Amino acid sequence: MGLGPSLSIRHSQQLVLTPQLRQAIQLLQLSNLELDAYLAEEISKNPLLESAPEEGGDQPPSDVVEEGDSEEAPEDPGADNIILGQADDDRPLDRDWESEALETDSFSDVVATGGSEEGFDFDRVEYSATSLAEHLIDQLHGAGGALGDVARIIAETLDETGYLTVPLDQIGDLTGAPVALVEQALDLVQGLDPAGVGARSLAECLALQARAADRYDPAMTRLIDNLDLLSKGRTQDLKRICGVDDEDLADMIRELRAYDPKPGCQISAAAADAVTPDVFVRQTRAGYAVELNQATLPRLLVNRRYYQELKSGPQDKASRAWLSECLQSASWLVKALDQRARTIVKVVSEIVKHQQGFFERGVAAMKPLTLREVADAIGMHESTVSRVTSNKYLLCDRGLYELKYFFGSGVASAEGEGGAAAEAVKAGIRQIIEAETEVLSDDAIAALLKQRGFDCARRTVVKYREAMGIGSSIQRRRLRKIAG
Repeated sequence: MGLGPSLSIRHSQQLVLTPQLRQAIQLLQLSNLELDAYLAEEISKNPLLESAPEEGGDQPPSDVVEEGDSEEAPEDPGADNIILGQADDDRPLDRDWESEALETDSFSDVVATGGSEEGFDFDRVEYSATSLAEHLIDQLHGAGGALGDVARIIAETLDETGYLTVPLDQIGDLTGAPVALVEQALDLVQGLDPAGVGARSLAECLALQARAADRYDPAMTRLIDNLDLLSKGRTQDLKRICGVDDEDLADMIRELRAYDPKPGCQISAAAADAVTPDVFVRQTRAGYAVELNQATLPRLLVNRRYYQELKSGPQDKASRAWLSECLQSASWLVKALDQRARTIVKVVSEIVKHQQGFFERGVAAMKPLTLREVADAIGMHESTVSRVTSNKYLLCDRGLYELKYFFGSGVASAEGEGGAAAEAVKAGIRQIIEAETEVLSDDAIAALLKQRGFDCARRTVVKYREAMGIGSSIQRRRLRKIAG
């Protein structure tokens, strides 16, 4: 066989991700708030993009580039004035603006903007610190000098739970202050709110809270010093050490349980950003309706009038190419946003359809669900469903849930039909343990679950119980003995 050049035809398939497709995939996995930040950046780069104004009507703006629109935009500058509400001068002057504003704004917005004769009550505005350190430093505003400076450094050194994990001598080396002054500064921090901050151990944290509640008597002191005996359930030894009877020991233990072992989390949890739902699910006569949260859903318009102004002006070949690229990019982004909204509604609608028992009866009626099942039902790829359900939350009558919450494995049904989600089994285990008069073993819990329709093995009960942080039968029996 001779060697030489030749011509041949070969067929092959190749998936190419265009920039537009990459952008559409990126938009899917963003929440509404993240999408708002992304679009703000796109608006700053593309002069033809602008945010849609607040509108009370349902008619979409006509300057959005729809699919099939040509690059040549009709020259109708007067239409933009109508879209923006600037040509609506024939409206009567005696309209009830307050009642009409309530159709699009909340009652508090209408009242705060002058809908009522009474002005806004600024006393209702509450200040909240953004971190534990800021909360403590705000209370140290009257402490001056070296003592106040060291106290502020200690406040900034505490971890998020409120504990001081850095040795005092190290703080002294950092600030150049003597250890005695550092100890005084620590005492100052430990007297701040919430009680228990600045502690170096659990015992010290509980002692600080007992002092704040005026309950740090000698008996409580001995109890806090012997927390290891309390964890082992050795109540007889504790009664002897503390010099109290059964009733007094039970009162002291109840007092300790009322204290917060991580006081700093009170401020950290309050300072956390509130989760904003991306989708609303509400029950109607026809079933369950899925709606996007329009309040946080950004809307874009393509400023075609500005495009016509730029196009009609003097420009070279490079400028015309840049302008055409901006228009195409803006048009594609608007279409991608519309496709994103449709995809989210389609995925959530299928989740609601599959988990209808949850919305009607609660977590006990949840069924196992996988991404592939939803993808096959709506005719999409599994990765698309995964992106849609990432970083998005659903608000319904039962509360706020992440979309990932509705997916998970499960156990077989005792009747052999369908199955039950892991969350439903966990809820059943929690209900059984909370209602037990006598401490039940894991085998007994598995038997009761089977009576409820969950075919669970003992090892499954152990796995779910430990995942919920519920102790074994021995630990629960010991805690019950401590509680009297």
